[in-house]
Amino acid sequence: MSASAVHSLWTTAAADQIDKIDAPDIEYGQLSPTLIVIGAAVIGVLIEAFVPRKSRYYTQVFVSVVALAAAFAAVVGLAARGFGTTKAHIAAMGAIAVDGPALFLQGTILLTGLVAIFTFAERRLDPEAHGNRVDSFVAQAGAVPGSESEQAATKAGFTTTEVFPLALFAIGGMLVFPAANDLLTLFIALEVFSLPLYLLCALARRKRLMSQEAAVKYFLLGAFASAFTLFGIALLYGYAGSVSYAKIASVVDGSVKTVDPALAGTMGNDALLLVGAALVVMGLLFKVGAVPFHMWTPDVYQGAPTPVTGFMAAATKVAAFGALLRLLYVVLPGMRWDWRPVMWGVAVITMLGGAIVAITQTDIKRLLAYSSIAHAGFILAGVIATSEDGVSSVLFYLGAYSFVTIGAFAVVTLVRDAGGEATHLSKWAGLGRRSPLVAAVFAIFLLAFAGIPLTSGFAGKFAVFKAAAEGGAGPLVVIGVLSSAVAAFFYIRVIVLMFFSEPKADGPTVAVPSPLTMAAIGMGVAVTLVLGVAPQYFLDLANQAGVFVR
Repeated sequence: MSASAVHSLWTTAAADQIDKIDAPDIEYGQLSPTLIVIGAAVIGVLIEAFVPRKSRYYTQVFVSVVALAAAFAAVVGLAARGFGTTKAHIAAMGAIAVDGPALFLQGTILLTGLVAIFTFAERRLDPEAHGNRVDSFVAQAGAVPGSESEQAATKAGFTTTEVFPLALFAIGGMLVFPAANDLLTLFIALEVFSLPLYLLCALARRKRLMSQEAAVKYFLLGAFASAFTLFGIALLYGYAGSVSYAKIASVVDGSVKTVDPALAGTMGNDALLLVGAALVVMGLLFKVGAVPFHMWTPDVYQGAPTPVTGFMAAATKVAAFGALLRLLYVVLPGMRWDWRPVMWGVAVITMLGGAIVAITQTDIKRLLAYSSIAHAGFILAGVIATSEDGVSSVLFYLGAYSFVTIGAFAVVTLVRDAGGEATHLSKWAGLGRRSPLVAAVFAIFLLAFAGIPLTSGFAGKFAVFKAAAEGGAGPLVVIGVLSSAVAAFFYIRVIVLMFFSEPKADGPTVAVPSPLTMAAIGMGVAVTLVLGVAPQYFLDLANQAGVFVR
């Protein structure tokens, strides 16, 4: 047959098919929070290219704050119109779920992102260098640490304003992550928010080498975790013949009617399901920092610029737990008897491991890192509950925890000596006498982490443990309470160190921040106390938002 004949056959066949391709139907209004943030991130990249260097900082801060506030308003608007409850549905041709948990988590991520941007924009903590105000980020990211080009960039007063669009891209990925309704969207969102975080970790102005080491560790381990996730996605596709959550769930529970002949050989093969699900869940447990996938957490939290650490510790946990909940509750509820025992084990070793290792830490950022690992274990107790109360308690805990975390890391940026932030615990001795207000605020955050009554931490832990106990995980609650007692020891030890030790003569000073960091810390304190004293309204909100659309 001649080439022209083949070509005409091909065009005729194609012509028969053309009328069957449907144009995608995208609900832009319902995806508006994500679109606003990603749009602002793209504008931020253009600002870097076209706005003069002197004006970039103010332009970027303005664009970032306006975008996050507008996206939060869009989330509230969607919730008010009933998309979190009665109108919850699957948007973007099956790729994104618009439902209660998605909107609640997106709202939390946007608010924590907004507070984090305030800490990114802080420029009053370090003394001025060559007549220019400096922030926590390196003057020129591409310069070799300690080289002449770095010194020249510092002298010229350069600032790395790229951190704002990077943070917006990360927030955009985080908004999609807990709302993803198929495995490919989940993976793309994972990469969109991970890659900017790898870069942000490497940009510390002081301790450059430690910061770059943290970024390399995070990148390498994150790449491994992403590879495992992708391999798991491939196996689940082989098992169900689809990457859509609903399709996989219908194959798991045996309600699927039609089987594609091409997939009849592997479809319903339990080995593919078990290995695939384990690999995907492992990728998500890496992101939440659960033991044994936690090894990156202390090094990265210690080495990254502190504003980035606060942002990462708060927002990444919210996004990753949201994705984990959706995967376990929407895709794999039919495998509950398989994944619950594994999650039990992970929750127990995470709670105990985080709490016990934290006792030995001498660096405040590492201590908060191990504390965040212990908190991942407490939140997993709510995930294991496999009930609506379990979902709503996890949502409430994530909302409460994220503000305490950002507030605590914002306080860490204030305590400084000649080398920058004084993160060694011995330097914090007597801080309560030197600057009572800062020490009192930090004490409030530590008490919230410890779960002391009248703080948001107590309300969150109580909700999670209650849901776990009602879900039949009583022994887990006992271990959780014991871990909380161990954790309370090292939080209270820091409070005792601050208020009941003699200040050293050469101790650190407490920098006076601009209104930006004051706002971040003030918001953290306000949320901690309001959710502790009167949590009912927010618990009801989380209850309303606790149902996944299937």
